[in-house]
Amino acid sequence: QLQLVESGGGLVQPGGSLRLSCAASGFTLDDYAIGWFRQAPGKEREEVSCIDNNGGWISYADSVKGRFTISRDNARNTVYLQMNSLKPEDTAIYYCAAAVYMCTTDFSSWGQGTQVTVSS
Repeated sequence: QLQLVESGGGLVQPGGSLRLSCAASGFTLDDYAIGWFRQAPGKEREEVSCIDNNGGWISYADSVKGRFTISRDNARNTVYLQMNSLKPEDTAIYYCAAAVYMCTTDFSSWGQGTQVTVSS
């Protein structure tokens, strides 16, 4: 069974940094694109970033370009989201999800989410 587990969330001051991890179990990430999504209270879920199965294609939401960096380590079966220059509007639950090969296919497996709170 495909399982994804997010970690690395927490409370950080504006301007600070966090690195989220998405660890896979029950399958290898080699054949999957991984997307990071977030959902803030009262708002729709937003795709933050995505990386295809071999890291050759990466996308970012305009709201995070230049501040967030997605990367993957297939040997560790883990995808990361480095978040710098965090803003209060980045506060949300962050989820990772898997899609076969490409970011344009359906995300069929989801993690449970990790809370990120940006506040002074």
